[in-house]
Amino acid sequence: MNVRRNTLWVFFALLWILMASSQVNAADLLPPQQAIETASTKLQNKMQDKDFVKNFSKVNQFVNEAILPSTDFEKISSLVLGKLWKSATPQERDRFKQEFQTLLVRTYSRAFVEFKDWTIRYLPIEMETDATKVIVKTEVLQPGIKPVAVDYRMLLTDGDWKAYDIMIEGVSLVTNYRTTFTSEVEAKGSLSAVIDSLAKKNTEALAAKNS
Repeated sequence: MNVRRNTLWVFFALLWILMASSQVNAADLLPPQQAIETASTKLQNKMQDKDFVKNFSKVNQFVNEAILPSTDFEKISSLVLGKLWKSATPQERDRFKQEFQTLLVRTYSRAFVEFKDWTIRYLPIEMETDATKVIVKTEVLQPGIKPVAVDYRMLLTDGDWKAYDIMIEGVSLVTNYRTTFTSEVEAKGSLSAVIDSLAKKNTEALAAKNS
């Protein structure tokens, strides 16, 4: 796995988890910002349970349930695969979405257990009343470190705002994953083979965490 991309995703996970520490009044946020705040508050509150964080299986399940309402995994999966998504069979799409979601949730869960002491500042955003897409701008703050710009791309889907990409200092995580998976398909010869490999890694990683 590309080290730089992996580091970005761990950081992405950290942001989701600790967003609630921003000391912001949710009533002062716009709906897209509230979607992020709601998921993050659930995670932040649960993280206070020290016994809970020792059980990675439970952490993984909770993180999945907490971020699912505010994350469009279908959209993310299609953007990550790009042209490969269009040529994939329905079964390949379903399998990739499932395994890719598992990968992301594992990353979130690891950060959920390991990281603390971050705060988030929501930056002002402008959006039309009937807007269906928006970029939620935030800054990650930590004592002694320069603020890090983090932008969430949000899409209004069936009345709910959901994240489908994140940019850290201008670097898109969807684009990073697209490059990686495109290269892997070329190396392994098929999307199906890449999904099989991803499924194996997920199974092994979860088994190792729960042992």
